[in-house]
Amino acid sequence: MSSIKYDVIAVGNAIVDVLAPATDAFLEELNIPKNAMNLIDEDRATSLYAAMAAGKEASGGSAANTVAGVASLGGSAAYVGKVADDQLGEIFTHDIRAIGVDFNTPPLKGGPATARCLINVTPDAARSMSTFLGAAGLVTAADVEAGADAIAASRIVYLEGYLFDRDEAKTSFVRAAELAASAGRKTALTLSDLFCVERHRDAFKDLIANHIDILLANDAEIKALYQTEDFDAAVQMAAKHVEVVAVTRGADGAVMVRDGNTVSIPAEPVDTLVDTTGAGDLFAAGFLLGIAREQSLENAGKMGAISAAEVISHYGARPESELNAHISDAGIAL
Repeated sequence: MSSIKYDVIAVGNAIVDVLAPATDAFLEELNIPKNAMNLIDEDRATSLYAAMAAGKEASGGSAANTVAGVASLGGSAAYVGKVADDQLGEIFTHDIRAIGVDFNTPPLKGGPATARCLINVTPDAARSMSTFLGAAGLVTAADVEAGADAIAASRIVYLEGYLFDRDEAKTSFVRAAELAASAGRKTALTLSDLFCVERHRDAFKDLIANHIDILLANDAEIKALYQTEDFDAAVQMAAKHVEVVAVTRGADGAVMVRDGNTVSIPAEPVDTLVDTTGAGDLFAAGFLLGIAREQSLENAGKMGAISAAEVISHYGARPESELNAHISDAGIAL
């Protein structure tokens, strides 16, 4: 078995995030679905970008945000994702490496441009995401194979549900899980989005039953996966197939199950809710690092809740203060 180098390695959509404040009227005028992720083409991306208010740009993508959180918590992380050989690709690569995450996937040459997610944040802190996937969705099994040594050296391999649209990505997920299992590592999956679940319900169920050890979701996603309005029943159905389930419930905290033991934790208090972008991603960061470091289920959940609370207190999906200090203040030692 390879020696451990990383707590978490993630496979996901490599995206440059553009965040800006917006009004509900703006969303209606531009026909942007509120509080959801909507896939768009490059022309639509160009026109929306021109219409948006001034904001900030940074490397992003759900799983990339998670490994950024792992790094901020003091953990070690790596990332597999696809950018193009262009300026935005260079920005993504520089940014993610600068925060301490190893990223070595070869860039795409001669294909679509680097992906970008245009995130309009309304005063109620809802984020409405218009995403041009570009090169991001073109992660291949070859890219995963290129990261085989890093996967074997990671305690947890984390798969981003947003990447699941292409058959090649589905193959990549299975290959990543196989590499993890052969090295004695754990594989985690986030369902990512309600629309992802609706599009890929059967494929997700098959992946979960055969290749996933840790499942992360929010309450709407887990209920949609198992087509029930009974939250507890949905969680228990998931627990039959995986070792660990963690489901976030917004202001109502989170519910986690391991070995038949169910633990509920409250959400961490936030003085001012500014922007919910990245809340689930940062919960995943804290929770996965807690599991990787063999914390109790309750402590892992608290680490997730603390990390989520930090990120929703400001604009953007990346922490603006060192998360390891917040964890230490809560009395959790890694």
